[in-house]
Amino acid sequence: MSSFHEMINNITPDIYQSLKLAVEIGKWSDGGKLTAEQRELSLQAMIAWEIQNLPEDQRTGYMGVQECGSKSIEVPNILFKSDAVH
Repeated sequence: MSSFHEMINNITPDIYQSLKLAVEIGKWSDGGKLTAEQRELSLQAMIAWEIQNLPEDQRTGYMGVQECGSKSIEVPNILFKSDAVH
């Protein structure tokens, strides 16, 4: 293979799942430990494959809509009564 892009195009869903598991547990399917370089390159390949093949909400690192939860909950004012003189 002559390029990273070509390699990504040759990844099958089974290969993707193997890479994902290896990155998650730090070992290849044969039990061999991933080196730091192997983990980094495998993660890069996973992310590149996901961009081409998965919807955004199923990709590594997706965190959904980022909105503060307190915006949707009204917090009562327990310190001051509404009729308090200021």
